[in-house]
Amino acid sequence: MKIRNALKMVTMLVLIFSLVACGSNEIIEGNNSNNSQASKSTLEEIKDEGKAKVGFANEKPYAYQESNGDLTGEAVEIARVILERIGVSEMEGELSEFGSLIGGLQSKRFDMITAGMFVNPLRCESVLFANPEYSIGESIGVLTGNPHNIHSYADIAANPEVKVAVMVGAVEIGYLEAMEVPAEQIVQVPDQAAAISALQSNRAQVITMTGPSLQAMLESANDSDIERVMDFEQPIVDGVSVRGYGATAFHKDDADLRDAFNAELAKMKDSGELLEILEQFGFTEQELPGDMTAEELCKV
Repeated sequence: MKIRNALKMVTMLVLIFSLVACGSNEIIEGNNSNNSQASKSTLEEIKDEGKAKVGFANEKPYAYQESNGDLTGEAVEIARVILERIGVSEMEGELSEFGSLIGGLQSKRFDMITAGMFVNPLRCESVLFANPEYSIGESIGVLTGNPHNIHSYADIAANPEVKVAVMVGAVEIGYLEAMEVPAEQIVQVPDQAAAISALQSNRAQVITMTGPSLQAMLESANDSDIERVMDFEQPIVDGVSVRGYGATAFHKDDADLRDAFNAELAKMKDSGELLEILEQFGFTEQELPGDMTAEELCKV
């Protein structure tokens, strides 16, 4: 009897240890699976899933929704092309308030963010920037042939016969003042259309606004008697050029995704494809980023 009971006890113990061992293996395998999933980078995840979540600021010409509901814009189309080329066929684009983009990226709501976001040292502390896709600076419009030979704000300041029309409240007013353009040479107008009118009526000999804005206004005016000065010299205020550079940003942990994006962007620059996309949204060669890099801009 005692022997039989002892055998039963041994058998039960063997079964218990077998079950525990199996369970342990399942836990280990499960943990290994979870660890494998957790160790994937964002680049690997979006390639596996075939889609990426991209946050865009709702601002023309960078990103906006057309009347048919389609999302487009300079930043949208560049992101779409590059994602396809790194193996991500679907882009889940979401228009968001500009101020919430970085927070959305940091919380992993977005895989990347873009549209009208200039690279600067403060933002570089929070995100990883790709190299710039475009640059935005000031520009001027004059009568065709540039009769007063104006190529900079300094040229305006040096010629008291020249007046410049600028929109009320625009940042350009401060730039003109910093370049010592006298107040009596600055004609403040209510809007950009009024600036064009001032130039056409000779109340001003120069108009100024950002490059894309001026380009859009000239195309809208369709007036062969006025033109953009393509070799305009950007003003230097407090030792720094006012030109800004816009780029796509990534989470601080996603250097591999940023690097993959940069590699494709460089190819687009070299082939001329970047300019082709930019031109669809009112940009010109003047808005190309040149050789500027995010690394340089983060140091400024």
